[in-house]
Amino acid sequence: MVQAEPYRIKMVEPLHMTTREERERAIRDAGYNTFLLRSKDCYIDLLTDSGTSAMSDAQWSAMMLGDEAYAGARSFDNLWHAVEECYGFPYTCPTHQGRGAEHLISQILITPGQHVPGNMYFTTTRAHQELVGGTFHDVIIDEAHDPAAIHPFKGNVDIAKLEALIDEVGADQIAYVNVALTVNMAGGQPVSLANIRAVREVCDRHHIILWSDATRLAENAYFIQQREEGYAHKSCAEIAKEMLSHFDGLTMSGKKDCLVNIGGFLAMRDEQILVKARELVVVYEGMPTYGGLAGRDLEAMAVGLREALDDDYLAHRIGQVRYLGERLVEAGIPVVQPIGGHAVFLDARAFLPHVPQEELPAQSLAAEIFVESGVRAMERGIVSSGRNKAGEHNMPKLELVRLTIPRRVYTNAHMDVVADAVIAVWRRRESIRGLRFVYEPPTLRFFTSRFEPLPASPLPVAEGSREDHALAH
Repeated sequence: MVQAEPYRIKMVEPLHMTTREERERAIRDAGYNTFLLRSKDCYIDLLTDSGTSAMSDAQWSAMMLGDEAYAGARSFDNLWHAVEECYGFPYTCPTHQGRGAEHLISQILITPGQHVPGNMYFTTTRAHQELVGGTFHDVIIDEAHDPAAIHPFKGNVDIAKLEALIDEVGADQIAYVNVALTVNMAGGQPVSLANIRAVREVCDRHHIILWSDATRLAENAYFIQQREEGYAHKSCAEIAKEMLSHFDGLTMSGKKDCLVNIGGFLAMRDEQILVKARELVVVYEGMPTYGGLAGRDLEAMAVGLREALDDDYLAHRIGQVRYLGERLVEAGIPVVQPIGGHAVFLDARAFLPHVPQEELPAQSLAAEIFVESGVRAMERGIVSSGRNKAGEHNMPKLELVRLTIPRRVYTNAHMDVVADAVIAVWRRRESIRGLRFVYEPPTLRFFTSRFEPLPASPLPVAEGSREDHALAH
């Protein structure tokens, strides 16, 4: 049976298709960085699922009830109760978005020189950890670094790697263990509940805090329901609460699995961490009861985090991502397997084997997809990975282009357009050249860097035509 959208459309936004000439000019003006394109030039925008979801009628209605009091707003109480009900944490501190929460918890938990193991880095999370003097360590299972590997839970922590790091640096030098649900940079891959319990056991034995980047926790819960033995009969809401029961706290970007356009929060069990968060939030974000958000934003987030745990919604949301991924796989296009929760990730190394990683194949491929179709994707490879302390490029094993599906925004007909565009680029892939930096900021460079195409390699000249070739020039 076809999985139809579990909603009706009540409002539409017109889309405009540009010409190829217009798109070529737009990508040049943007320095071949899809982040610097103007929204109006993008026909189907798959840059990110962060803050790009469509809100429900219940969320829009709740926004009209927002309490805009500077302190003590009832809208904060509504969010606090929703977090406690759905996630099981007694304390909540709102922030303007997930990045604000990452900033606060890094300052609270990390002492300069300490180490933070996690199941693969995320760009902004690692940046905040490093800015306060921490060192990130990747302890994800090896399968996560292989796009073609088939594993139901490629986001799992490798317990042996985690134990080895603790033995090497000492438990007192581990600021906390950070487990992402799901793992974005690995291709939206989930973590099993069995693995979460195993990590919890290690942390308990060594008296280490266990934290979660829970930005896409609802999608992780769905994968557990579908793939992990013993959970098929449980609702995603029940699984999510069980998942989170093993963590001491979480950072949340409400712009993903809370289905809002702005907002985030910290949630925790330790009142001392809450006190420190409130001390910092007034410096960087706002009062502890609004954290840089309007009351209407808090109301929408409280409703959205409940909606995101609905089984029918999740089946359609992840089914739509899978639909796009399967169309590409059928065409022979290399993508990260299994298909993840929020995006389809193209394996740029396999797509453009003639473009070495130093020539930024994923960045080049994202630009080519835009020129082909007006579909905006984003790079997740060497550009996103940044540089190490010695100033050298980090060289990630994964060089990916992310086709990120906003929630409740596009139909499968749009996914067909995306698939056709990628297939068209695939057919002319041998003509695609790499890029080089012309501007690079020191931190989170993928947002604002600018590039230019590398010159084409000179064509070989046949022996008998050297004289003619010289005369022609």
